[in-house]
Amino acid sequence: MKLPLRTAGEPRPTADPGRTGRRPDVLTAVAGAVLFAVAAVVGTLIQRADHSLYVDWAPLYADWLPHVGPGTPAALTVAAAVVVHGPRLALRLPWRGLLAAVWGTAMVWTWSLALVDGWGRGVAGRLTQRHEYLRGVDRFHDIGATLRGFTDHILLTQPDHWPAHIAGHPPGAVLTFVGLDRLGLGGGAWAGTFCVTVGSSAAVAVLVALRALGEERAARTAAPFLVPAPTAVWVGASADGYFAAVAAWGLALLALAARRTVRAPGAVALAAGLLLGFTAYLSYGLTLLALPALAVLVLARTAKPLPWALAGVAAVAGVFTLSGFAWWEGYDLLVDRYYQGVASDRPYAYWVWANLAVAGVAAGPACVAGARRVVVAAPGAVRRLRGGGSGGPDSLVVLTFAALLALTVADLSGMSKAETERIWLPFLLWLLPGAALLPARDRRHWLMVQATVALLVNHLLLTGW
Repeated sequence: MKLPLRTAGEPRPTADPGRTGRRPDVLTAVAGAVLFAVAAVVGTLIQRADHSLYVDWAPLYADWLPHVGPGTPAALTVAAAVVVHGPRLALRLPWRGLLAAVWGTAMVWTWSLALVDGWGRGVAGRLTQRHEYLRGVDRFHDIGATLRGFTDHILLTQPDHWPAHIAGHPPGAVLTFVGLDRLGLGGGAWAGTFCVTVGSSAAVAVLVALRALGEERAARTAAPFLVPAPTAVWVGASADGYFAAVAAWGLALLALAARRTVRAPGAVALAAGLLLGFTAYLSYGLTLLALPALAVLVLARTAKPLPWALAGVAAVAGVFTLSGFAWWEGYDLLVDRYYQGVASDRPYAYWVWANLAVAGVAAGPACVAGARRVVVAAPGAVRRLRGGGSGGPDSLVVLTFAALLALTVADLSGMSKAETERIWLPFLLWLLPGAALLPARDRRHWLMVQATVALLVNHLLLTGW
């Protein structure tokens, strides 16, 4: 499908141009940078005073370690190629070709950033560290028995308690790596490869969802911003990148089913429910995806997929519950475990705003500026939807605003104190399309800024989780 370049590249304005000009964009991005700088200074002072933050380079969970690695040349090449050619190719490629190009480029970008730290430290050793999932795979010889006793090992006071990441998540997370091990793909190298490959596909899911909701113009404009985003630093190679992809594909399938652009919308809605249901068993906090899922149904103006989707969610919940794991019991014990550890010392008064500074770095300055445009445009988009009309990229605005709302709830909950550059990936992903609202004349500059932030973070810091 060929689109006129002007309309494809320039979504129609959704707010008064005087409120959405270049200067407010730049000022918003600068404000995000200042917030991060303040968080870094205040965090350093707190950490030196009482060591209550438990991060070495506040507010990021990282160590200061300027370095280069085998991935550096490829990362620089991908960044330059996306900045120079990305916007033009996103408009001209056939739709399927665009999806393939985005996934392929996102994978190369994520692999390159991971390999800046080297193969062992950046990929193969990531998921084998003492807090990680692979440390518990050997305890699943009898999966049924282990699930029945899963909650018995969440608290630190229990014998043989789980490593932090296993205890902090429902068993669906660790079972993924158990499944890889049973397939003969055990060990850190395969686990890291799996997370990068699947995690990179999340960008494609976002494009599919936007197009299904009638926003191909905005999807094409947003496509380049889905590749060189700083979020890729934490996608490769972390399980949260994989979680983000599962969630994104669940929302994409829900959008396809809601718009009935597929042959069997009921089956697709059921598949969406299975994926979204599984996300609740990958991370407790991903129940907040109910907000963007609701936004999808509102944008499609239909509840027809809801029974099928709920059936999928119920099926996943039923399998885990009948296998002996009660989600609500696990969450209740997780809260206790959370405050048995460093979270009891980490000050809420600092992290409730420092988390937002971290989110601004992880999403990138372009998305900070785009988020401002989303907030400005949201009231008008909602009014048009309530009136049965549409103007400009309303679906993009509403969907991104729903992700912002979910992120805000996660922040205020107090269950996300630090490490949110990784934990919030499933929500941060949906902030990236907001950059499509930036003026066409500025997009290459914003892409350059996005890539630069990612390269600086990856080369100056040794990120951890």
